[in-house]
Amino acid sequence: MNPPKLLLQQLPTFRPHPTFNFFGREPRASKRARNLTGEPFLQNPPTHLQQINMSQNDSAAWPVADAALTQNILDLVQQASHYRQLKKGANEATKTLNRGVAEVVILAADTAPLAILLHIPLLCEDKNVAYIYVPSKMALGRACGVSRAVIAASITTNEASDLMGQIRALKDKVERLMI
Repeated sequence: MNPPKLLLQQLPTFRPHPTFNFFGREPRASKRARNLTGEPFLQNPPTHLQQINMSQNDSAAWPVADAALTQNILDLVQQASHYRQLKKGANEATKTLNRGVAEVVILAADTAPLAILLHIPLLCEDKNVAYIYVPSKMALGRACGVSRAVIAASITTNEASDLMGQIRALKDKVERLMI
């Protein structure tokens, strides 16, 4: 049986408003963010403008460990985290330096901006503590046992630890690099 045509014509049809979607309101053209010249911001800016030239930061991040020394440092950092002799992060490294319990400080050379780390080498030189830069903050984070990037780490003192021989050997290598 066919329904009467009158009923089909009376049923309302659903048409959403043109500025509304089911996931939220879309911004109107007049409400979009604009820069100082009044032009709208680019939704997807070109990626070649976002790349950072590492040659700008090379002069401030010194001394940087080579590949073999970096692997040695990251292995020692991983062991120190198991022995609870590791502090992760720039603030924690600064605290260990101020308290006088830091043996070696490891910094990441690819930190952006590098200026957030540049107070640590000055503290290290004041406290006579060895410091070294490793090339990758992600590798340092993995060695620390963290899933995020770590820009600074500090290996702390514990005379009864099994790591003291390895820490002294690393300090000697780092001090030879700084000369």
